Amino acid sequence: MKRDKHLPLTETVYYILLSLLEPAHGYIIIQKVEELSGGEVRMAAGTLYGALENLQKLKFIQPVKSDDSRRKVFVISDKGKEMLILDFQRMQHMTRITEEALKE
Repeated sequence: MKRDKHLPLTETVYYILLSLLEPAHGYIIIQKVEELSGGEVRMAAGTLYGALENLQKLKFIQPVKSDDSRRKVFVISDKGKEMLILDFQRMQHMTRITEEALKE
């Protein structure tokens, strides 16, 4: 299988996609990314919204209806889930071969 040109995902994109397994708006995404990364990744609102725009163009995420018209809510798309899974599998492989190499 040919590797997708969008892989590997950046750490920030990986966390954003992971945080959007459930619908969320910007502030919630920022909180989830910080929580998932153990405080290692902190995003400013402007950075997040630029990333969300790019992820929408790539069809990795999609907007969903919200009860609050002032907030844009997003969720990961099927394509985004596929990319998340592929990158996770890539990292598992890298971890496995590194563990094996370090045992020698």
